[in-house]
Amino acid sequence: MRVETIVDLDATFSALGDQTRRAILERLTDGEIGLADLAEPFPMSQTAVSKHVRVLSAASLVHVEKRSRTRYCRLNAMTLKPASVWIGEYESFWNEQVVRLARHLSEKQES
Repeated sequence: MRVETIVDLDATFSALGDQTRRAILERLTDGEIGLADLAEPFPMSQTAVSKHVRVLSAASLVHVEKRSRTRYCRLNAMTLKPASVWIGEYESFWNEQVVRLARHLSEKQES
């Protein structure tokens, strides 16, 4: 794995480590939205939501574009792909652990 990918994964997982930022990403799955509208359902100021958006933007998870006086946010889902691939590399490990546990429990039940 290249060093740049590791740095990207660090930024991605760090950004995803906050519940509010995950909720922001979820809201953006419906499409582009203005920052004021994006901030509306959160129990915090627009400034606080804006700080979360900056973290997501720094991790390249969100693209922010200023048009006139409004900043619009859009999900950049492709940035999640390396994280998904990295997690997927461990899928066979966990599947094997489940198979081994099932085998062990079956053997215990038989004895």
